[in-house]
Amino acid sequence: MKRLIVPALLAMALSACATAPTVYQPAAGPSAVGYSEYRIEPGRYRVTFRGGAGASPEHVTDLALLRAADLALAEGYDWFQVTDRFLQGQPDRGPRIGLGVGGADFGRRSSVGLGVGTSFNLGGGPAVTATLEVLMGRGERPRGLNVYDARGLRQSLGPRV
Repeated sequence: MKRLIVPALLAMALSACATAPTVYQPAAGPSAVGYSEYRIEPGRYRVTFRGGAGASPEHVTDLALLRAADLALAEGYDWFQVTDRFLQGQPDRGPRIGLGVGGADFGRRSSVGLGVGTSFNLGGGPAVTATLEVLMGRGERPRGLNVYDARGLRQSLGPRV
């Protein structure tokens, strides 16, 4: 019976690590992983992508840009400009478990040991949300920073995510 307690506790601890993976999909709710958009006016949108726990800010931002490109193409636009960006992260407040084994030397008597240590984060890591405000347009893409060709961005980011 006592032998089953430790494996059961470890299984429960590892199951707490299970979080929603960061995939390109519509968000099913306000705190769900995925994208959402809000139409501010014709040709101007606020695009938000919420990543799963542990997703990098760069990956989440790429997914938000990909959604902006898909939205621009679906609306018949050729390019879009990011006029404002917000990146929010939730600090990692999850509990941690540490495991370790070691050895020591006591003068005339010594102990030979192998030290091994690891840490498991049971909280899943920080969750990052990227929000972009985009202005869309047709025709030749204007020069400047933060202006993206919707088709080109879709082709370059699409296969990577």
